[in-house]
Amino acid sequence: MEYSVSMSASERDVGLVRALGTWGLAASVISIIVGAGIFAVPGKLAASVGVYAPLAFLGCTLAVGAVGICFAEGGSRIPTSGGVYGYIEVALGPLVGYVAGTLKWFGSLMSGASVAAALADVAALVNVRGVRSGARLIGVATALKLVPLVIFVVVGATAIHRANFAVPVNPATAAPGRAVILALFALIGMETALCASGEVVEPARTIPRALALGLGTVAVLYVSIQVVAQGVLGAALAGSSVPLADAMARFGGGLRTLMLLGAAISMLGCIGSDILGSPRMVFAIARDGLLPRVLARVHERTHVPHVAILTYAVVQIAFALSGTFAELAVLATLTVAGLYITGCFAAWRLARQGVALAGAPLNFRWLGIAAVVAIGAMLIIIALASRAEIAGLVVLIVISAAAYLLRKRSAAAAT
Repeated sequence: MEYSVSMSASERDVGLVRALGTWGLAASVISIIVGAGIFAVPGKLAASVGVYAPLAFLGCTLAVGAVGICFAEGGSRIPTSGGVYGYIEVALGPLVGYVAGTLKWFGSLMSGASVAAALADVAALVNVRGVRSGARLIGVATALKLVPLVIFVVVGATAIHRANFAVPVNPATAAPGRAVILALFALIGMETALCASGEVVEPARTIPRALALGLGTVAVLYVSIQVVAQGVLGAALAGSSVPLADAMARFGGGLRTLMLLGAAISMLGCIGSDILGSPRMVFAIARDGLLPRVLARVHERTHVPHVAILTYAVVQIAFALSGTFAELAVLATLTVAGLYITGCFAAWRLARQGVALAGAPLNFRWLGIAAVVAIGAMLIIIALASRAEIAGLVVLIVISAAAYLLRKRSAAAAT
């Protein structure tokens, strides 16, 4: 049974071209994580836990780093389209794989629904031209979005006031649980980049390196941004909706405009990375016969899943225009937390079974410890949410499992 599932994982990538290297995949990881949210999240974190906000980022970075180790292990063993979905299916079976895939694409749609529909449309057209075109778009957008953030850290570091770190958060308004969820929301996204694993060159080496490079860069950047924002704005940070722009306004209107422009560019980069990754999840599920077969088509000339890309973009535009997902950041985070739990356990199980389809895998020595840390952290994140939010996650899981069972029953009846 395990062998046939593994063969399915290999056959899923037929027609695709492995052309995505370490730098391209790392840029996709950075681009999808560093979205427009980092230009606003520092203020919300400060409002929740005051000067302790950098600790929320640091703690979540460690948790996401543990997840990244597990994903690097699993991805190096089963480097297929759909990324984490592919190796969860091999390790835990098609039902769990389908539920995990649903959590992934549904969470991505919610996270991206607030981004301008026009940007999603442009990114889709570029990606349909080929995986190299999509990677080039992400590389340019990543560089452009990082420039204002680096400028913010460098310039802002010259105006940090120690007194601004002495402002305690009001215990009556402190919300550490919400702060942790917001910090994790700002850090999620690597699983989207890994959806293109079926088009990665030398995946057993490229995937771990790209994850280490991407997550390391984001961790240093985010903690630095939060520290600088607190040091420059002080108590005003908690009440700012555009904290980076407000901080740079103290150096002149030009730098404030640069921060606002950076936020807009980040939207493009985030959408570009999402369109490069998430449609591959839809494509992978369709190739496994669990979604309409038309979504599994590969373009004869560009060798990309063009129908899945365009369909995903259209659905995302529809959600964006509906305006009903603007306040679903917490549910999106919980959805990804559920995916992370499943993915980490699946990676550990693959390592225990010695499964590897692409040469020597990562073979991380302390994978078990990383899996325990990652799963424990994600369970804590879910526990910090409200009962209604947790219930929403449970309902999504139940509905996706029921949809899988109904589709399998219908297919069996048809034969």
